[in-house]
Amino acid sequence: MNFQFIRRRTNASALTLLASALACLPAWAVEPFTVRDIRVEGLQRIEPGTVFASLPFRVGEQYTDDKGAAAIRALFALGLFKDVRLETQGEVLVVVVEERPSVAAVEFVGLKEFDKDVLFKALKEVGLAEGRPYDKALADKAEQELKRQYISRSLYGAEVVTTATPIDRNRVNLTFTITEGGPAKISHIEIVGNKVFSADTLRDQFNLDTGGWMSWYTKSDRYSRSKLNGDLEALRSFYLARGYLEFRIDSTQVAMTPDKQQMSITVNINEGERFLVSGVKLEGNYLDKDDEFKSLVKIKSGEAYNAETVAETIKIFTDYFGKFGFAFARVEAKPVIDRKNNRVQFLLFAEPSRRAYVRRILVAGNNRTRDEVIRREFRQLEAAWYDGDKISLSRDRVNRLGYFTDVNVDTQEIPGAPDQVDLLFSVTEKPTGSISLGAGFSSAEKVALSFGIQQENAFGSGNYLAIQVNTSKYNRNYVVSTTDPYFTQNGISRSVDLFHRTTRPYLGDLNAYSLVNSGLGLRFGVPVTETDRVFVGGNFEQTQIVAGTGLPVEYQNYANKFGSTSTALPLTLGWAHDGRDSALVPTKGSLQSFTADVSVAGDVRYARTNFKYQQYIPLNKKYTFAFNTDLGWGQGLSGQDYPLFKNFYVGGLGSVRGFEQSTLGPKSSSTSGIYLGGPKKVVFNAELMTPFPGAGNDKTLRLFAFTDVGRAFGQNESVSFAQLRASAGFGLSWISPMGPLRFSYAVPIRQQTDDRIQKLQFQIGTSF
Repeated sequence: MNFQFIRRRTNASALTLLASALACLPAWAVEPFTVRDIRVEGLQRIEPGTVFASLPFRVGEQYTDDKGAAAIRALFALGLFKDVRLETQGEVLVVVVEERPSVAAVEFVGLKEFDKDVLFKALKEVGLAEGRPYDKALADKAEQELKRQYISRSLYGAEVVTTATPIDRNRVNLTFTITEGGPAKISHIEIVGNKVFSADTLRDQFNLDTGGWMSWYTKSDRYSRSKLNGDLEALRSFYLARGYLEFRIDSTQVAMTPDKQQMSITVNINEGERFLVSGVKLEGNYLDKDDEFKSLVKIKSGEAYNAETVAETIKIFTDYFGKFGFAFARVEAKPVIDRKNNRVQFLLFAEPSRRAYVRRILVAGNNRTRDEVIRREFRQLEAAWYDGDKISLSRDRVNRLGYFTDVNVDTQEIPGAPDQVDLLFSVTEKPTGSISLGAGFSSAEKVALSFGIQQENAFGSGNYLAIQVNTSKYNRNYVVSTTDPYFTQNGISRSVDLFHRTTRPYLGDLNAYSLVNSGLGLRFGVPVTETDRVFVGGNFEQTQIVAGTGLPVEYQNYANKFGSTSTALPLTLGWAHDGRDSALVPTKGSLQSFTADVSVAGDVRYARTNFKYQQYIPLNKKYTFAFNTDLGWGQGLSGQDYPLFKNFYVGGLGSVRGFEQSTLGPKSSSTSGIYLGGPKKVVFNAELMTPFPGAGNDKTLRLFAFTDVGRAFGQNESVSFAQLRASAGFGLSWISPMGPLRFSYAVPIRQQTDDRIQKLQFQIGTSF
């Protein structure tokens, strides 16, 4: 006998009603029996073992109605079947299933705002992906998720239509047709209740605005709830930093036009009274170091209450406790308010809690950079006592690598281990390389090819690699340079340089003279402190003067003394100090270096020194002042003149902007337009950096104003400040996917009549 006794579908309400009906109809019940065999029918893609594993009975066991109901519930719980029923054929139990179709492919039509991968990831999180089971409820859920993604970008009018197209083998192709529409833009921001500060001043604290000429880049006129919350916090911080201890935001209303294209924001505030600090008192356990902690207090009596100085004091206290291993120290600032006199006293209560040690150090966000490249910069070690100073130093060292735009450290408590913590270093990687390809054709040179690659973090190894090839007949270069910052485990670096350069002035004559410079260099860097490094090394260099049209008399004199081909073996000794907070976008600290080269063998003998000093001074969170000093000096040894090929050059980007590259210095007395440089140079730069208007406090896009002063001086010239050239201007700095870009426009403010001016200049590289 073939008897169907239970059937269940995916509709939850129908299942409930069916189960109740079955419970009330004993005629449908099956007498318990011993199962002799179990068959599964209706499977297409799913393995039979998946069904058997979900059944609460096996062959040889007794079957009951309760076990049958449990079997159906278990199979539906898998989410793989649209319909399930059990049938009996004598003592054989037949499980009949109807599989839900699977998703064969997902496509988007009309997509512009998002990259497909972003939406694929969002759909996967709600359970929809290629190869997974499909049903209408899941499609509806996917539609809502897509709309949520568009709302996060202020596209409130976006519409999504789902089309499911059945194909062979019980599969469907899903197509999401999207009509994105335009973004909802902020048309009005109103602040109500302000008395002390103007509405314009308060709106300046917001990143959201009603639009401007940079809105296409910043999207600041697009409403976002998270951005608005951030702006409200900025508004609160503005008041709390100016003494308004009891400032509050009463309400916020956001209204949208019927066409979902414009929004208005109204913020109702209560400023409260302005309070002055009457005193600060320490309470609690300060490890018998009360005087040391008192010296760290930033809250000043008699000044207006400032939430920033209170928060800064708490952080300093917490960090200072961390120096002694107390990772869980709790510091609380309790205000005692005197509303009658508008005064507030702060009680700083401290509880150091317990000492802790670091169990594990985790690294996240490094998709390209290897873990070891980051971990070798750590000074806080695993299984060692928690040390706040070493953790801060580790963060700064990772930041100074220059591979990341952001480095953060979070302390994570470990459940069940009160004396242990884990540290999570989260990094945000930036592009660290650049590549250039070029080709040119002229009647004189025919085809000239150029190729260049520079990678500060080659293959994520932390090694520096640069290759340059240029086949031009006027400037032919073959250069390979590499640096391994951890040539040894204790941090000794090794740099190797191999080069062959041919330079011919562009005089319209391929028979013009040329200079050929070849060499090999090896240099090691030895760390002496956490921020200081000493360099030692040596080079072998060969210089050849190939006679031809337009050869300057200075080069001819050099060839007469040393021959047309000369060699040198300079030894290098140097020192560098890097105390900046970031190699990419420094805002504080200094960078200093001193290098001395002394040629001890070969045809030419000389000494050459170079000193550089950069200082970054934060004026506030947005503005940074920086200045740079670059001094060079060279001298011939053993009665010889200083070699021309080691001259310093000044002018253009990297020195004095507004003048053509390498033109501020002595010129050849015999050949017009040939600048020789000099064995002495003086360069001073000053910059004021500010965020780009409309870009918030984005440090990767900044404006700067600058003043440059400098010049190179000849062998027989004295360094004269009267001969220095000067310029002033402004520029744009952008940390782009291609690397740091700097555009500058400079106007000479101190020049001579024969100086070559170049007001607009462009640079790929570092500051100054």
